[in-house]
Amino acid sequence: QVQLVESGGGLVQPGGSLTLTCTASGTIFSITSMGWYRQAPGKRRELVATITTDGSTNYVDSVKDRFTISRDSAKNTVYLHMNNLKPDDTAVYGCTADVRLSGFLTVPPSSYWGQGTQVTVSS
Repeated sequence: QVQLVESGGGLVQPGGSLTLTCTASGTIFSITSMGWYRQAPGKRRELVATITTDGSTNYVDSVKDRFTISRDSAKNTVYLHMNNLKPDDTAVYGCTADVRLSGFLTVPPSSYWGQGTQVTVSS
């Protein structure tokens, strides 16, 4: 199986910064894309940012120009650099990865999700 482990969550004041890290491990042939999701109480889960193998990135509008996603493919690791954090950013953040378990390209990648880490933005 594939395991995703996140770190870096915590309590930060509005305007502050945090960097989240997620590393994938297990039976992995390759990872085609990685991303970050978040879910706040009473709100739907949303995909915050993604990055593909070729480095293409995508962000939800509410975090554009504040968050930056990056990836270290050699380490199967994805980062989320969060700047100018707002109270509305408070949520459980987790990572996701689309993983190829073998070199057979006729088999589509499988999606895996981490357990999440709490990010709280408050004075």
